[in-house]
Amino acid sequence: MPDTAGYLFIGAVAAVVTFVATPFVTRFAFRVGWVVMPDARRVHTEPTPDVGGIAMFLGFAVALLLASTMGRFSLVFDNNSEPFGVLLAALVIFATGLLDDVRDISAPAKVTGTVIAGLVLVWFGATMFYFRVPFLDVFVLSNDWVPLITILWLMGMSQAVNLIDGLDGLAAGIVAIAAAAFFLYSQQLDDIGALIQPNVGPLIAIIAFGVCVGFLPHNFNPAKIFMGDSGALFLGLLMAVSTSVVGGRADPDSQAYTPGQTYFFLAPLFIPLFILGVPIFDTVFAIVRRAAKRQGFATADKGHLHHRLMNLGHGQRRSVLILWLWTAILSGFVLYPIFTDSRTGLIPIGTAAIALSLYTVLHPEVRRRRQEPPATQGEGPSPVGSTDVTRELPAPDHAD
Repeated sequence: MPDTAGYLFIGAVAAVVTFVATPFVTRFAFRVGWVVMPDARRVHTEPTPDVGGIAMFLGFAVALLLASTMGRFSLVFDNNSEPFGVLLAALVIFATGLLDDVRDISAPAKVTGTVIAGLVLVWFGATMFYFRVPFLDVFVLSNDWVPLITILWLMGMSQAVNLIDGLDGLAAGIVAIAAAAFFLYSQQLDDIGALIQPNVGPLIAIIAFGVCVGFLPHNFNPAKIFMGDSGALFLGLLMAVSTSVVGGRADPDSQAYTPGQTYFFLAPLFIPLFILGVPIFDTVFAIVRRAAKRQGFATADKGHLHHRLMNLGHGQRRSVLILWLWTAILSGFVLYPIFTDSRTGLIPIGTAAIALSLYTVLHPEVRRRRQEPPATQGEGPSPVGSTDVTRELPAPDHAD
């Protein structure tokens, strides 16, 4: 497999290209009118482009094509159709999101675009081989099940990223942390000989990390540009691919696992559920919340995690940082037992989780908010992200 330096170089290329391209995309978006205007439902006060996904896709494409020319990645690209399939599927889902950003397509049309992207992945073989249920059994996926599992995994990941994309920098930061954590996890699997090769997953993960890092300086509050559906759906695909071809291809017969790592290597497809715990929990909670109220899944509400943090009294930046930190803590919880057998190492992680919980509910602004009369708490702008508050299943509007 390629060495770590090679991966980091490609990640840096993705970051630099995305960072440099974003201002050009911003100016182009203003010129053609691809902007979100301020209105009563939004808290941003200036017209803001919502097609940052263009720069992100450009950074991804350049980094992937450059990697294909480097000899150290020959194992990933030679006689392997998967990288091209990932590029084509990314183009499909990016184009679907971009069309919605500029023209507002229907929910069925967006679902159709996601399904087509999933079928492209299946056609080129960028799918999982195994589905491992912890402590029960390892199921080898038949050709009949592969398309369904691939599409469902893609839809779940893309919607999870899309729904959490409600504040400046929130989705990009969470995906950056998650992609970095999953890259480290995939490298550890490869080091112990448990990752079936060739595998494009680590490369896609490090490129996703680079794309997010390059985009964040332009997207953090106050954002100069939003990623839009084109960026959110695209990032969801990158995470879906990297997690499925790594977690779904960990050798079930490997004898290299140590006792302290048993649970985590028994459940490689469950690792993303921890690392991406914040957006996945938000998505599941949104579904349960609407089902309990007998509302449609596409019904807009203000019950997402970032809405609740702002209702507590946290500002946009602090809400984003809190959710970033939760992603980092969950990633640390997953990664620590993989890299060491020490059981006491989880104590700092648990301590950090408790400290962050206390900070979230006991911050001075939160206590001040609780002491305010109920009438004043409802005054002021709606506690939502920097753009549209109607980012709901299955067809969220523009937001970031």
